[in-house]
Amino acid sequence: MKMTEENNDGNSTITMEDVQSLIKKKDTIEEQIKAYYDVLEDQEVGMEGPLVDAEGFPRADVNVYQIRTARHTISCLQNDHKAIMVEIEEALHRLHALEKAKREQDQAESQTESMEQEVTLPSPFARVDAVSQGSPACQAGLQISDEIIAFGSINTGNFQNLQNIASVVQHSEGRPLNVTVIRNGQKTQMGLTPQRWSGRGLLG
Repeated sequence: MKMTEENNDGNSTITMEDVQSLIKKKDTIEEQIKAYYDVLEDQEVGMEGPLVDAEGFPRADVNVYQIRTARHTISCLQNDHKAIMVEIEEALHRLHALEKAKREQDQAESQTESMEQEVTLPSPFARVDAVSQGSPACQAGLQISDEIIAFGSINTGNFQNLQNIASVVQHSEGRPLNVTVIRNGQKTQMGLTPQRWSGRGLLG
């Protein structure tokens, strides 16, 4: 017979809905305790008032059975209240532990993704030093300090000098080029169409 050990870790199932359900039970118990205290107040005896007269006989001015029942029920409900408060405290601790573990996991995954992205990003071969307002480069979304890793058919592997980019621009007038840059550590793609405008060149 093959047996496997089950995972009985309670932390894996606790949710905010579970905590809210426990709190609702606590509120119900408190309402019941108050209702029974109201019974005792109506009889003007409380939890400790005597139920016998000076001669040791049951008092005739109060409902002894009702008072005893109310006192016993309050005592039981108070025990239930203590137990539910312990459950709520434990549930909150478990829930907070789960949330903390999830935050730490999310942070670790984010750092891993960032490191992987940094590793996989190719080295830029050019940097944008200026962008003229209203130019094709501006309309495409290029920004100062963007680092270019792909410009049409030019990439890190085949780039030799800026004349390569000038040649691609001259032969691509009016046709969109795929441009990829690194901006704030993130890879960003855009479409740039070299064309004549009010300023100099086809890019600006």
